[in-house]
Amino acid sequence: MKPEKLLPHLFIVLVLLAQRTAADGSVVDKVYHPYVEPLEWELEWRMTMEDEDPLSGASRNQIHRLGFGRAVSEFVFAELYLIGEQTDETSMSLEAYEFEVLWQMAEQGEFFLDYGLLFELEREHDLNVWEYSTSLLLEKEFGRYSATANIGLLYEWGADIDDELETTLALQARYRYSPRFEPALELYMGQDTKGLGPTIMGKERLGIMKALSWELGVIFGLESDTADYTLRAVLEYEF
Repeated sequence: MKPEKLLPHLFIVLVLLAQRTAADGSVVDKVYHPYVEPLEWELEWRMTMEDEDPLSGASRNQIHRLGFGRAVSEFVFAELYLIGEQTDETSMSLEAYEFEVLWQMAEQGEFFLDYGLLFELEREHDLNVWEYSTSLLLEKEFGRYSATANIGLLYEWGADIDDELETTLALQARYRYSPRFEPALELYMGQDTKGLGPTIMGKERLGIMKALSWELGVIFGLESDTADYTLRAVLEYEF
């Protein structure tokens, strides 16, 4: 079977798999797109803030990621992150390190779906806990609309955690109104996460090979195990 005919069937199978088995903890973060900009360097800050009870202002948990990466080839992008966490009881502290590689596997528009793979390796700072994940990144454009899916398989191991195999799912429907303003709707699914909400994003060109990209969204919990809402933000300087 040709790749352009196989990919839609593979997409359906992986979505069904992700719905049957899902990761514990919140999976609200960032929807990745299967594209690499050649020669690009990137400085990135990401934040998620969970709020279990918006009226009382209690039970807030923040995760911050600071990353630095570059395109190491025409189709491969590598990035290193420092991850910090802050809760109601603790101040901001270093939580983990993460290394990720994004592999664009086809030219944009070459097949029915644009696709790529994301590889991530994370190590806890103070605990012997490791996490490795591989995600299939799928995207399809329909005129001004884009549909994106991130379907992940994750494995956790180490002396301070029970070994566990999990899956994750993130979906995004985006309207490309203009480069500076793109509204979207996002769905996240995990064992302790079922959330849906709006996101807005845009990109401001600052010159040749320079741009500032941003994202801001709020994901509302669809069940009791999910935080009432999760704010997420991304700021990227590309050069």
